[in-house]
Parts: sequence; C-alpha cells; structure tokens
Amino acid sequence: MPQLLLEIMSEEIPARMQAKAEADLVKALMDGLTAAGLIPEGIKGFSGPRRLVAVVEGLPVKSADVVEDVIGPKEGAPEAAIQGFLKKAGLTDIAQAHVHDVPKKGRVYVAHVRKAGKSTADVIAALVPQIIRGFHWPKSMRWGNGDLRWVRPISRILCTFDGEVVPFEIEGIRSDNITEGHRVMGRGPFKVRRFDDYEDVLKNKGRVILDREERKEIILTDAKQLCAAQNLELVDDIGLLEEVAGLAEHPVVIMGDMDKSFLDLPPEVIKLSMRTHQKYFAVRDPAKKDGGLAPKFIVVANLAAADGGKKIAEGNSRVLSARLNDARFFWDNDRKVKLEDRFEKLGNIVFHEKLGTVKDKAERVMALAKELAPKVGADPAQAERAAKLAKCDLVSDMVGEFAELEGVMGRYYATLQGEPQAVADAVRDHYKPKGPSDEVPSNPVSVAVALADKLDTLVGFWAIDEKPTGSKDPFALRRAALGVIRIILDHGVRFFEDEDEDEGFKARLAYRIEPFVLRRAEQDAKFRESLQVYRSPPSETGLRVQQLSGPDSALPRVHAEELAAQLFDFLADRLKVQLREQGKRHDLVEAALSMKMSGFRAEDDELVRIVKRVEALSEFLATEDGKNLLAGYKRAANILAIEEKKDGKSYSGQGKAMSGDPAEVDALVSALTKAAPEASAALEKEDFAGAMKALSKLRGPVDAFFDKVTVNADVADVRVNRLMILSQIRDALGRVADFSKVEG
Repeated sequence: MPQLLLEIMSEEIPARMQAKAEADLVKALMDGLTAAGLIPEGIKGFSGPRRLVAVVEGLPVKSADVVEDVIGPKEGAPEAAIQGFLKKAGLTDIAQAHVHDVPKKGRVYVAHVRKAGKSTADVIAALVPQIIRGFHWPKSMRWGNGDLRWVRPISRILCTFDGEVVPFEIEGIRSDNITEGHRVMGRGPFKVRRFDDYEDVLKNKGRVILDREERKEIILTDAKQLCAAQNLELVDDIGLLEEVAGLAEHPVVIMGDMDKSFLDLPPEVIKLSMRTHQKYFAVRDPAKKDGGLAPKFIVVANLAAADGGKKIAEGNSRVLSARLNDARFFWDNDRKVKLEDRFEKLGNIVFHEKLGTVKDKAERVMALAKELAPKVGADPAQAERAAKLAKCDLVSDMVGEFAELEGVMGRYYATLQGEPQAVADAVRDHYKPKGPSDEVPSNPVSVAVALADKLDTLVGFWAIDEKPTGSKDPFALRRAALGVIRIILDHGVRFFEDEDEDEGFKARLAYRIEPFVLRRAEQDAKFRESLQVYRSPPSETGLRVQQLSGPDSALPRVHAEELAAQLFDFLADRLKVQLREQGKRHDLVEAALSMKMSGFRAEDDELVRIVKRVEALSEFLATEDGKNLLAGYKRAANILAIEEKKDGKSYSGQGKAMSGDPAEVDALVSALTKAAPEASAALEKEDFAGAMKALSKLRGPVDAFFDKVTVNADVADVRVNRLMILSQIRDALGRVADFSKVEG
C-alpha cells in the first residue's frame, strides 16, 4: 500500500528537544490520519540536529465512502417542509427517501446520503500545515515577516505520498521531494520518492545517519574500542550519549589528551567540566587503585577529518585545559577558606521570602538533626556539626560555577579541614535521595541531616501555604516527601517508641510548624487576625506575637496541628504511590493508614509500622482463611451499622453464650476469648503476621455462626447479646487494621 514520507528541515534543533519532538510528530500524524478515516499499518519517526522525519506505511489512496442518515419531516408533512428536506439531502423526489419509525417522532422521512471518501493526498495536504502551525516546542521563534513559529527557521519541507509530491505551501515554503545531506560532506540536494530511497541517499551520499539509536550505537561502540586499545575504560554517561547523538548527523569518535597535571583536581570537577562545557566523555584507568581518571577524553565530531581527527583532538585539548585552569583557580581559592567561616554568608542567600535565608534554614536543620540523631543511631554533636556545614559550599567559587557539585565540594572541603569522616560524608549525602533511582544515605549522621533537611523544607512550605497543586510542584515537595519516606523506611526510623513518649510523627511535625505559624502571624496582619493574636513585647522565643488568653489561646497550636495532619496525609499519599509501584494494593495501604490504636494513641502515624501492617495484610488476605474472615468481618460490620443506626446507639461489650443458644454461639465466644488476647499480645510485639494467624482461628466459628445463628432474634436480650458478639469480631480484627477499607 502507498507510503507517506515527511521531512521538516530547519536550522539546528537543540538536542534535548529532539526525541520528544519526534514522538509528538508521530502522534500528531497518527491522530490526524485516524480522524480522517485513514488507518495506517505503521508509523515511525526520526530526529536529528536539522530534521524531523516521519514515515507512514500502509495508507489507502483515499478514505472510505461513508453513508450518513439525514432525518427529515414526518410523513404527511407540508409540501414546503418536504421540499426543504429534499434540497438538504440532495434528492429530487420524496420517493427516493425511506420512512422510519423514530422514537418520540413517529414515522419520518430519512435519506441515506452517501459521501465519497477524500483523497489521501488532499487529507495530507491539509493536515501537515495544520500540524506544523500547531506544533508545541518548549521554546520557539519567528523569522522573516511570517507568523509561523518553530524551534528554528524551517528551510525545507519534503512530503511525498505514493512516490509523488503532496503539494502545499506554508509561509512561502513549498513542499517538494528534495532533501539535503551533511552540510560539509554531502549537502546535495537529492531528489527522493520513497523512504528507502531517502534513507539510502542520506547515508551513502548525504553522509547522514538518520536513526538516533544507530548514531548512539556508533558513538558508544567506537568510544569503547578506542579506550580498550589503550587499556582504558569509558566512563558511562547515558545522558551525555543522548545529547551528543543529537548534535552530530555523522558522528566520528576521537580520543584526545588531557594535561596530566589536572588529575589532582577532584574527579567530579573534571568530569563535570568536560560534560557541561565541552560535551566530552571522561576516561577511566582501571590499573589505578581507585579506578581514577586517565589523562584522556572522548569527543564526538560531526565530520570525518582528512587527518583522522588529529587537529580536532588538539584543539579540544587546548579548550579543555583552559576550562580546567578555571576550575583549578576555584579549587585553590576555595581551600583558603574553611567551610564554617562561610556560614555567615549563607545569610545573604534568600531561601524563600517567607522562610528566611539559607542560614535560617541551616540553623533550623541543626536543631532538628541533633534531635533526630538518637533515633537513627547518630552522634547528636556530629549531626549538629554536619548540619551547620552542609550548605556552606553554596557560597564557594566552585559551586558557584558548577551548581551540580553542591555537597560534593563541601565533602572535599570538610575532609581537608579535618572534620570527622561521618560529618564530611553527611555534607555530601544530606541531599540524597534526589530521585527515585538515587540511593538513600547510609551513614547515621547523613541520615539525621538528610531527614532533618527534607522535613524542614516540607513543614516550612506547608506553614506558608505553598503546597503542590495538581501537576505544579515548583519547590519539589513531592520529591522531598518521597525522600523522607525512603529514609524512614530504609532505616526503620521511629518517632514514637512507647507510652513514655507523648509525641508521634504528626505531633513532631506540628511542633516544627508552630514557629512558622507564629512568624507568619507576626508578619501578616490578616493572618494574625484570623488566628486572633496580637503584638506584644518580645517573648522568650524572641517572637513579638503572643496568643490571646482564654478559650482561643491555643489557636496557633491548633492551626499547626491542622497543617501537620495535612502534611502527614501528603506523606501518606506519597507512601501509597511508592507501595503501589512495589505491587501493594491501595486498599490495604488505606486499611493500615486508617488503623485506630487502642490505649495511649488515637491512630498509627509511624510509617515503618504501617508498612509492616500492609505487608502482613497482603500475605494474610492471599490465604483462604484471610479471604473468608474478611467476608465474615464485613458481614458483621454491615449488620452492626444497620442495627446501630436503627437503634440510635453503639453496641459494644462482652457477649456470652446464653441459655438456649445454638452451640455455634458458644464456639464463637470461646474462640474470641482465646484469639483476641493472642492477637493483642502479638500486636504489642508488632508481630502482625502472628496477630493475623491468631485471628485466622476465628474463620470456622465465624462461618458457622452466620450459617446457624439468627442475629436479630425476637427476644431483645438475645438480640443485644448477639450484636455485642458481632462487635467483638469487629473490634478484634480492628486492632490489626481497618478492614472496612479493604475491598472484596
């Protein structure tokens, strides 16, 4: 079947935009052709520095004919209505119409009008300009006097269908069947008809490798071969490989020499300087003890030089030396100043206008890291010290040049000034994890500072009402929340251990949020009025906001607790996402999160314990005992809900076997009397699997009870007693999880 070939040539397209633009072009063509009734057999896209290409296979020469029903007036309608219908339907006589029974209208005239399909070439001629005009680029431009916007000025549009040009014009650019090759090695122009001709002429005459994946494979293979020839190894960089494949139409891989004297710079500095400024790959020497860098680099040129790339390598080597000389200057300059001596300069960097400076944040993180340290097995003094130094490299020359090295350079400087290794590592690692694939810090001091830093960010932005909304998250709070969750779960961090402690996770969040609330009240009169507070002389905390006496005296605290509950819900949502990605059921997560605690706490807000519950629930409900016991719970809960609503009261208490009761009542009461304490004992040890195993013994007695016993007995005392037995089932299982949230 016929084929559509489309190429849009322009000036250089930024490498980072090419892959998405390729996918967008394919989608736009597929959507447009499908909407026109043209279903292709296949479509493939290509992209490079100067072109976006799509080839669509298996298109018909025209769209299918369609029959449309035109509904007319009722049978026996006035002549004027009949004539209007005939004109609209393109008929000459009413006998050419059909009479159908139409609901609510009766017998009406209907004309079956056949419309011929459109020529595919005509559809394409209208569709392609529409796609080009409506194409979305992250950044676009206009040129000349036209209104067309594109990432760079368009120079040519090739468009053929079934080997023939599809004629159209957009902003003075006429479609044709001509393409161009490499600017230097095979410009052309070249006339083509179909994709096979096009790809062949570009590769063999135009010296252009059209397929992005093929260009990447050439670069990677040649680079590794050059390194292997000198017993070296390429430093893998997938992002850089993707970028350079978008910079070269005809990639030629060359190895260059780096001045050995630069190897005393931190390897991260060398690699980043190569990558950021020059798009070079670094090379490793496996013979070195630490697998350090070799004085070499890999550069990808966009043409095959007559001298094999010797001059290209020399020129790039000189440019790299200039870049690394700048880096050496920063490195030498930074080492003259201790990290802690830079701390005061953090006061010159605004973290957020409502949250103060980076120094303010650092001081908050210091206090929180010191508080958290015992819970993660870290030394409080070291955690506080690391938190103080953690942001200091932000005012160093090196991080000023390479923002990506924040923390990395801080670790080097901390090590050089004699800080303990745990402190130095925490300076680097407190930013981790930066994403779902990044590792979680392992050193206890690093864990304390990383957790404190992310929690401070979350509570701060929550307090000033800068929460994520929809897809917008300008302060990366979802990433921070996921980081908190991963750290807590990986290290089993507990905020509440026993009844001697009166603060769980939510309470600690509220405690951290409250100072922000008070500060906001001090600065914002409208907000202050909403909290019913007034200005007074500075308090012990230094804040000039005091709470009113009387019943409203705790309003700022109440507001902080509300925000803490919202923040915990946000963290819980992130936890749900993570657990779902791990294959956990969302309803089981809800059941664990909604769990009500008995005794000293109203609910469970320990993420570690919640996850343990989810895992135990998953295993339990996968068994027959679990499934049947869930069914029994839901039956008991439904009966109780109906009867409690009808009676206007709640049924709870200890049921018993009464005189004349069926044996199944006594069996269930006995099973509950035994299983409930066993489950409670297991729960005290957080043995959720053990608790569920104990409760699984209820399956048989519960099934038998519902099979043989009528709950709503005629005798009032018997009915109440049996409802209390059902409440014992509900309460026993409710100690493990909120089974009302479980589906099925």
